[in-house]
Amino acid sequence: MIHFLNGIGMGLALSILVGPILFALIQTSLDNGVRAGLAVGLGIWISDLLFIGSSYWGLSHLARITHWHAFEKTLGTGGGLFLAGLGLAILIQKAPGVESRPAFGSQLANYGTLWVKGFLVNTINPFTVFFWTSVATGLLVEGESTGQEWLFYLGVMLVIIATDSFKVLAAKWIRPYLKPRNLLLLRRISGLALIAFGIGLVVRVWLGL
Repeated sequence: MIHFLNGIGMGLALSILVGPILFALIQTSLDNGVRAGLAVGLGIWISDLLFIGSSYWGLSHLARITHWHAFEKTLGTGGGLFLAGLGLAILIQKAPGVESRPAFGSQLANYGTLWVKGFLVNTINPFTVFFWTSVATGLLVEGESTGQEWLFYLGVMLVIIATDSFKVLAAKWIRPYLKPRNLLLLRRISGLALIAFGIGLVVRVWLGL
């Protein structure tokens, strides 16, 4: 159960992250309606699932064929530091303005096209690659690969899907609150949460928790 709860915590940290995905969901919903916004969301979620599967499978396969005794500790330390580094980068970078949202166009009605756009927005985002790779390393440290790590991913994805759907459904109410001050606050909270997760992973690896 601890895996599932940790996944929910990570999902909540991601749900308030300010970036192109937030603007894509809200703006598409405003321009084309709730179904269009959910189509973009579906593309984002499928992209996340593919990253989850490929990163975890790839690293677990590497772990099986690697006989270096310090592999798990090195992997976990690297993933934790990288996750903390992502959080730090979020803290020091300027929050994107509303005008930087992806321009999907207000006339797009083809849900397939919107799905592809959502998929691409998430897939070509470097943060997505680095984040899921770091998470996979954390789940593969010694003592963590117990067959229950998918509960963590389940918790993350349930929160992401729920909060993204809420952003789409409540887009017209959320949009007025996307002010620079609020965006900066959300960015700081998300960055600090990722730093905490990263540091916690490193501590757990070295203390054998």
